[in-house]
Amino acid sequence: MKKRVFLKTTAALAAAAAFGSAQAQTTPVKFQLDWRFEGPAALFLVPAAKGYFKDAKLDVTIDAGNGSGGTVTRVASGTYDMGFADLAALMEFHANNPDAPNKPVAVMMVYNNTPAAVMALKKSGIKTPADLSGKKLGAPVFDAGRRAFPIFAKANSVSNVQWTAMDPPLRETMLARGDVDAITGFSFTSLLNLEARGVKLEDVVTLPYADNGVKLYGNVIIASPKMIKDNPAAVKAFLSAFTKGVKDVIAKPEAAIDTVKARDGIINTALETRRLKMAIDSVVASPDARAEGFGQVVPGRLSLMASQVSDAFNTKTRVNPDTVWNGSMLPTKAELNILPPVKK
Repeated sequence: MKKRVFLKTTAALAAAAAFGSAQAQTTPVKFQLDWRFEGPAALFLVPAAKGYFKDAKLDVTIDAGNGSGGTVTRVASGTYDMGFADLAALMEFHANNPDAPNKPVAVMMVYNNTPAAVMALKKSGIKTPADLSGKKLGAPVFDAGRRAFPIFAKANSVSNVQWTAMDPPLRETMLARGDVDAITGFSFTSLLNLEARGVKLEDVVTLPYADNGVKLYGNVIIASPKMIKDNPAAVKAFLSAFTKGVKDVIAKPEAAIDTVKARDGIINTALETRRLKMAIDSVVASPDARAEGFGQVVPGRLSLMASQVSDAFNTKTRVNPDTVWNGSMLPTKAELNILPPVKK
């Protein structure tokens, strides 16, 4: 009897030890988004909700952000291990902080094209980029489109633009009221915000940067050098689980929005579903993304962007494209082959 009890106890202890060992192998990952819990956040919330991160032995916590610049800074400070941020903001941080000990690095391309666009009301008479010369534009000072506007202006010979700064919630309101002639912003954010303010989309002229000579990359997944050095396997596991989730989101965006609703109960489900679909069509599964491959970059295009950002942002040092990108932990080409056929 004693022997049986001993064996049971030993087995229980062994099981507990094995469980503890499995728990110990789970890597915690603190992840920050670039913005609030809106439609595109589903790209990250779906793999979390479906257990893909958990299956990869990762304990991922996802927090909302308040702009790409803040996300880059928080990953640099060590507050977060990884994040989602505009590549231009990452490049700017590198070039303005050459001696920073913990400069984040881009490890995966998600928005192959910047979502930045100029938007104006048709009644303003603005039809093409050339019509923006001499006009009053509005955007928050940290807006990605505003920061990169010198690149757009150079590509389209736009001059004498006057800028008005405002907080993000006022941007579309000021355009609707006629306080500014045009605004810059992410197309899938500003267009739907304008609609929410009573503006019909057919009354809006949209000039996407990507369609007007500006082939900037958009948002990337970034990781801290410490995490890349200490646990590259965890970064690779994160990217694989994320890619699996993105494939699900593209297949069923309506279902994906439920994960966003779970994090922010007051979102407008129909609106955020449209925002997600717009993001997928315009920047995730764009023609450039199909040509280059999801998650990846083309060295020549990356180098051109580094040069353009150095000039437009007037950085302290020139951006070095080799130090801002590390594609060594990307999933296999087969895993990355997730973009659906082009819609006929």
